[in-house]
Amino acid sequence: ELKALIFDDCRKEEEWKVILLDDYTTKLLSLCCRMTDLLAEGITVVENVYKNREPVPHMKAIYFITPTKKSIDGLIDDFITKSSRRYKAAYVYFTDVCPDNLFNKIKSSCAKSIRKCKEINISFFPYESQVFTLNVPDAFYRCYSPTLEKTKEKDAVLQVMAEQIVTLCATLDENPGVRYKSGPSDKASKLAQLVEENLENYYKTDERSQIKGKTHSQLLIIDRSFDPVSTVLHELTFQAMAYDLLPIEKDTYKQEREAILEEDDELWVKIRHKHIAYVIEEIPKLLKEVASKKKATEGKLSISALTQLMKKMPHYRKEISRQVVHLNIAEDCMSKFKPNVERLCKVEQDLALGTDAEGQKVKDLIKVLFPVLVSKNYESYDKIRAILLYIFSTNGTTQENLDKMIRNVQIESDSDMIRNWEYLDVPVISSSAVQQQKYPRRDRSSEETFQLSRWTPVIKDVMEDAIENKLDSKDWPYCSKCPPTWNGSGIVSARQKPKGSYRPELKSSARLIIFVIGGITYSEMRSAYEVSQAYRSCEVVIGSTHILTPKTLLDQVKSLSKPKDMVCIKDE
Repeated sequence: ELKALIFDDCRKEEEWKVILLDDYTTKLLSLCCRMTDLLAEGITVVENVYKNREPVPHMKAIYFITPTKKSIDGLIDDFITKSSRRYKAAYVYFTDVCPDNLFNKIKSSCAKSIRKCKEINISFFPYESQVFTLNVPDAFYRCYSPTLEKTKEKDAVLQVMAEQIVTLCATLDENPGVRYKSGPSDKASKLAQLVEENLENYYKTDERSQIKGKTHSQLLIIDRSFDPVSTVLHELTFQAMAYDLLPIEKDTYKQEREAILEEDDELWVKIRHKHIAYVIEEIPKLLKEVASKKKATEGKLSISALTQLMKKMPHYRKEISRQVVHLNIAEDCMSKFKPNVERLCKVEQDLALGTDAEGQKVKDLIKVLFPVLVSKNYESYDKIRAILLYIFSTNGTTQENLDKMIRNVQIESDSDMIRNWEYLDVPVISSSAVQQQKYPRRDRSSEETFQLSRWTPVIKDVMEDAIENKLDSKDWPYCSKCPPTWNGSGIVSARQKPKGSYRPELKSSARLIIFVIGGITYSEMRSAYEVSQAYRSCEVVIGSTHILTPKTLLDQVKSLSKPKDMVCIKDE
């Protein structure tokens, strides 16, 4: 769909072209096509519209950009004077409606060079190559707050989400079979129905699309309550750990210099899902490698020797500075981990799994929890996370028990971080009325794990079961006719063993798209990559209203009981 929209106008002329992207559209394109797809469309060069570039006056340029001042200035700058035009002509595609003032600016300065100018409606945000979020401010509050119970707010927010999910499906060229996890809340089934209706309307009215029936993909819609454990556990894989323990804001890690954690950084992509123990060992090796290339230093690497090295070699400077940044982040994580988090992790794993590192059932969970509650070493967030894990594992506790814990730990002012989980349909006070059906877990006893990372996000089991066609249709009803591929034996005949990190160029196979209402964690994002890696014939794409860290989630849960005007951004 997206490819057709952008490339059709230019396709008639058999010639090579340049494509110009900004940060947002770069992520967007990486979500739905590969470099080989671009070559097939006659694109030889992919450039960043913000940067200064060599002119190629005999080539046409496709601009796929967001209608912002910065991107449009880049476009105008390329055609400002006839003699210094960078390209032969421009085909411009905006991801959204272009504001009048910017549109007029283009008209007055370079209208003659523009052959086509179109607006494409894309309203989701590609966060990583297999991860997307929606643009729904305050979605968490609007979905779960009891203060909006009597209003139409929840339905309105689900409708907006459904429309945005459909723009994602269209961008990926998919018309998936839609399923949802049935549960105590009706949010997932409502959203699934809305998505199905919107998909039907979209493909009915869209003349350009070749897709009429369902494609080989599946879209699973799940509510956050299906796995609360993964949202509060301390994770020890690099990305999840860093975002949990360090003050990373807007994907920026601030130290002496700022470093942005992004997919352009190959080293980050390579190590972000690895366990911290691996990262701490691996980066110094890489640093040594770069250093030995130049034999600029002998023996041990000191920071001053590195600085010398960086001055001498601009070529290696970027490589080294990235490695140094990641080493700093890893060391930063370890400095928080060693004194306190390490002991906490053992308790959390025992609470989450109900078994200890030897696989023995934990008889008395409160005994496991108690040392954390009385310790002076942990901040209240950590104690609250441990209390929640205890509550999740016992399917709720007694009112008396909860009050006692809150009093003893002196977290009265933050007690809503615990109590408000009721609004997510996660039992806090045990009652026989709400018995949350736990998802049947896969046996992973044969997989190698670190003792402090024994827990696997439930969503990983769901992904594998979906691909192997083991999801129970009672628990996972379809909203639509089941696509042919998913009938019978699943899309993977036998589990294919991953071969290193190489992934074939083929993207023609089935896709599994998972959407979680109420936020996803970094460990759940990691699961999408791990499962895609293991099952070659299926790419897993995961998305949500937003991305969570344990702290931001607890703050959001706490805010659910506050009045709307204290929480929500004013609608313009």
